[in-house]
Amino acid sequence: MRLRNVKNKEEILNNSKFLVKDYFENCGKWSSVFGNDNPIYIEIGMGKGKFIRENAKTYPNINFIGIEKYDSVVAKCLPKIDEDLENLLIIRMDALDIDKVFNKEISRIYLNFSDPWPKARHHLRRLSSRVFLEKYNSIFKNNMEIYMRTDNTDLFTYSLESFSQNGYSLYDISLDLHSSVEDENFITTEYEDRFSSKGMPIYSVVAVKDVKSSK
Repeated sequence: MRLRNVKNKEEILNNSKFLVKDYFENCGKWSSVFGNDNPIYIEIGMGKGKFIRENAKTYPNINFIGIEKYDSVVAKCLPKIDEDLENLLIIRMDALDIDKVFNKEISRIYLNFSDPWPKARHHLRRLSSRVFLEKYNSIFKNNMEIYMRTDNTDLFTYSLESFSQNGYSLYDISLDLHSSVEDENFITTEYEDRFSSKGMPIYSVVAVKDVKSSK
């Protein structure tokens, strides 16, 4: 992935109160970090952060954590966060470390327009692969909920199979999400806006698994 450098990137990253740098030390303690026992939802691969920011503003009784690997992308998100938000934090990290950062404290995962890793030899890098689903097992607090959206047909088909093979039940499967959305406050990502405006279909699914069945 080729990313443009962001002016004053280091200054932005060093001075934002929303960016958590000692995230490994907070494993199992995120409710204390937020200062409440509200549910915690995470978005893995948040991009520029429109989705997670708008959710945090819309649902103040839910804590949100946006996760993104690339510092240039994080630096674009941070200045756009309303300073008075108290239920949003951002982590710059590789998702492979997800099970070292959270421990039985997450209520929902959002996978929005994840990297499709199209080559077959890279499929286990997909965020819906067996490798990652096994990591997610240890981070969920109660029932496991994964909300996924993508514009990539191959990734979507692969994900449906992967979820099913790993004990998830599938709900609200859509092959054209925006054609059925009636809520005028429906929250989208930057990527989603760009592609849906061109008439491209957005695929979505909700995958749910009883946390007991993962033990």
